[in-house]
Amino acid sequence: MLYTRSVRLFIGLSGFFVANALIANLVGVKIFALEDSLGLAPFEWSLFGQSGSLNFTVGVLLWPMVFILTDLMNEYFGRRGVRFVSWLTVALILYASVFVVIAIAAAPAGFWVGAAQDQGVPDLDRAFAAIFGQGVWAIAGSVVAFLIGQLIDVSIFHQIRRRTGDRMVWLRATGSTLVSQFVDSYVVLYIMFVLGPQQWPIELFLAVGTVNYLYKVCAAVALTPVIYLSRAGIERYLGQENAAELRQHAQLDR
Repeated sequence: MLYTRSVRLFIGLSGFFVANALIANLVGVKIFALEDSLGLAPFEWSLFGQSGSLNFTVGVLLWPMVFILTDLMNEYFGRRGVRFVSWLTVALILYASVFVVIAIAAAPAGFWVGAAQDQGVPDLDRAFAAIFGQGVWAIAGSVVAFLIGQLIDVSIFHQIRRRTGDRMVWLRATGSTLVSQFVDSYVVLYIMFVLGPQQWPIELFLAVGTVNYLYKVCAAVALTPVIYLSRAGIERYLGQENAAELRQHAQLDR
């Protein structure tokens, strides 16, 4: 029973993890203004010489779910479980990127090019290439930042766990996320938008990176109760004894 349920749990967590990472890569090239999206007046913040609305990559909306999934996998499946899913995610992102390149290179049907003229898009093929062409840089940035972030996250998580045992779940979950996402937030933007085709000035890169990181900090803290609720749900699904056995194996995993 433990084997069957633990495998199902691992597959379920892994599936949501991979799906969130892939979607974040596809939509992450868009920068959105928070206040405008909510119908509010701009906050007129000023940071690194940049001011106006709070700007985020759309991809950050999905990363809070990745935080939760990473922490739960660390908790019940240890280093090897997180590393396996991380490498699987990278492989699937790269697999997707191959087909993005093929899709851009494919000759468009004549009628399709002007199919969205009524929507203000005179050349749909060029629009497609412009969006998903940036996605290639997004994929490169995400893969590098993702791997670095995950390695840092799993290392800090288990260092804290060795010192606290099964206590202070909030500390290892939040602490590992805050450090790993500090690195992730800046690395991915630097590759996507500074080295990529948009060639952002450093001031804009620092401003957007800081805003994105602060959002992740707030999300990580706000989602702490969700970690406890998810953990309680898993304990009920596996049973207290079986869940404790999984946690013990995860803690001993080096």
